[in-house]
Amino acid sequence: MAPPDTLVLARAEIAALMRPADYLEAAETAFRAVAEERAHVPAPITLEADGGTFHAKAATIRLDRLYAALKLNGNFPANPETRGLPTIQGALLLCDGETGSPLAIMDSAEVTLRRTAAATALAARFLARPDSRTLLVCGCGAQAPAQIAALADVLPLRRCLLWDLDPTKAAALAAALAHEPFEVSATALARAAAQADVIVTCTTARRPYLDSDLIRAGTFIGAVGADSPDKSEIAPELMAKSRVVADSLDQCAVMGDLRHALAAGAMRREHVHAELGELVAGTKAGRRSAGEITLFDSTGTAVQDVAAGVLIHDRARRASSVRTVALAA
Repeated sequence: MAPPDTLVLARAEIAALMRPADYLEAAETAFRAVAEERAHVPAPITLEADGGTFHAKAATIRLDRLYAALKLNGNFPANPETRGLPTIQGALLLCDGETGSPLAIMDSAEVTLRRTAAATALAARFLARPDSRTLLVCGCGAQAPAQIAALADVLPLRRCLLWDLDPTKAAALAAALAHEPFEVSATALARAAAQADVIVTCTTARRPYLDSDLIRAGTFIGAVGADSPDKSEIAPELMAKSRVVADSLDQCAVMGDLRHALAAGAMRREHVHAELGELVAGTKAGRRSAGEITLFDSTGTAVQDVAAGVLIHDRARRASSVRTVALAA
């Protein structure tokens, strides 16, 4: 029997198939599978390159059957200015875990962007105050609009504040989002943090810029930017003051903001309240009180990629205009 043809999906095709709520569904599926031990997620691999790095993440997940995915992303920070290329480029390979057949090859940038934002929104369900209306996004790159869209689906947002080290980026994003049904404006960090119910940090900072002096009681923080050991956005003392939930405790301990809090002696691993999968599965509780500071340390896990990839694949198979290639021919 010949193996099935492999789907080939470009970024625009994926964007047409999926909405923020779909990625939220995939995120819930992914983290529940981890909690129920239906997923296997080995440690990521980093490969140094000329002027950048490659990051490889892989996982399996058991749904109606076993699926496996491998994602290879290249991160080359100088690309936009020197080559006119995106900073992050890559591909996700989705395979049948029972036959080994490659089911799909798809652009990974769209998947990474949206599944990262979906994890923040999923964490917000458990850790943000339900009446949260003011969002502050720190860092106005590609991740910012995805985070805003995902959080707007789960919280009653009325205002979105934007901050970036480059004020022109914050102003440009505010102008681009002027059509949103809530107020969007660029502002200073200290002023915005004092007003925010929810803060998302999605910068490439190497030194923390968010500390406990800036944060008011009851804030939920989605710490997204520290996805490699050298990145840091959250001061260790703020981590120690917060109820911390990790996407993956092992991964956050070596490459998230948790890593820096552990290195500073501000926290120990056992101080982390839970992994997100435990909240989804109901084995651990989320926010305890309205005044509690909660923090989601998000480093991005491959189980999110495989769960989103399965959903994208299934939808694409039902579409009439998908492209396929017979790799085994």
